[in-house]
Amino acid sequence: MNTTQDTTDRRRTPDVDARRWPDVARIPARGPRTPVARALAGHAAARAGVRLHTGPGEPAAADPPVLCLRDPDAFHRRLAAGGLIGFGESYMAGEWDSPELVRLLTVLAQGYEELVPRPLRPLRHVTLPRRPALERNTRSGARRHISHHYDLSNDLFATFLDPTMTYSSALFEDGEERDPATLARAQRRKIDRLLDGAGVTDGTELLEIGTGWGELAVRAARRGARVTTVTLSSEQRDLARERVAAAGLGDRVQVELRDYRDVEGSYDAVVSVEMVEAVGERYWPVYFAGLDRLVRPGGRVGLQSITMEHGLMRASRNSYTWMHKYIFPGGLIPSVTAIEQQLRDRTRLRVVDRLAFGADYADTLRLWRDSFEGAAERVAELGFDDTFRRMWSFYLAYCEAGFRAGMIDVEQMVLERSR
Repeated sequence: MNTTQDTTDRRRTPDVDARRWPDVARIPARGPRTPVARALAGHAAARAGVRLHTGPGEPAAADPPVLCLRDPDAFHRRLAAGGLIGFGESYMAGEWDSPELVRLLTVLAQGYEELVPRPLRPLRHVTLPRRPALERNTRSGARRHISHHYDLSNDLFATFLDPTMTYSSALFEDGEERDPATLARAQRRKIDRLLDGAGVTDGTELLEIGTGWGELAVRAARRGARVTTVTLSSEQRDLARERVAAAGLGDRVQVELRDYRDVEGSYDAVVSVEMVEAVGERYWPVYFAGLDRLVRPGGRVGLQSITMEHGLMRASRNSYTWMHKYIFPGGLIPSVTAIEQQLRDRTRLRVVDRLAFGADYADTLRLWRDSFEGAAERVAELGFDDTFRRMWSFYLAYCEAGFRAGMIDVEQMVLERSR
């Protein structure tokens, strides 16, 4: 058998649909990088305090956290061929698991900088995959990327979101139980805080960039605002319109399938919740200049964004990751520094209020993942296979671990345009 890095093993992982998941079904060939990947995996586990389990049976949750290698050879081949993309694909293929997935990923995230020996760290930029040109968020690219994620199925998102159908961090009160019974209330609290900060009241002309499934637009309209909300997801548009009509607010809310770059006019207030992460660094100047252009003098912008530390953002800005490949194509989480620089260079907007609440996002993601995994039968009925369900569980756990490790945060910023 040819074992060069360009060829692949004829073996296929069982129960993986090769037509839908070609890179998960196909195990990379064993090449000269494979023993290096095996050594690096052992080094990383030792530095992070992770126990590698390769024997029979399933170990219970323990300290240190356990990574169970069900197919060590395939796991190391994927690491050798794809780095962290291979790490995620190996999980999707069922080649490794953990009784405490979030805890394992949190420990790995906390020690991320130390997982690779210092002499090899400069090589990461040479060996890791680079973001393809097709990832650019041109108008057609942005529509394609949003559809990839948000047009999967409204029914799929309903399996794990609360009744408000809000797909962004909730805002819990100190001492509040963080369970399914309080999630909807915490989501409404988050929305109301942003609307309050943006000064949305009776008679406000409000623009929302990134509709979601319409909860913010409905709550703003109930205050007496007139709302224009834009999205690139046809599934979201359709359900948002249904929810607006069901609330009897069709005369106050207009839901449009439109790119933010094509919105015209001026508004008393603009809000955008966890949408800037999908814009892409290349288009940040257009996005932030658009916020400035669309809000009237003296008006306010309510912005909610996931953020990351500036140095980490700069180091990862051109990387092509598992998250790009399978979950959110074309995106980049900005740093607070990058946002402030865009505001300073492109706008007349100044920050008048800020709130960071990353711990709340970790708990929001925990609740979503618990609900998603508890709805496995319903997800299967909707036509999503086991590989998809493992991918989605890994995505939610991966994000939760990022917030628990402090690698990422979430902030609400209220911006005011000078008169």
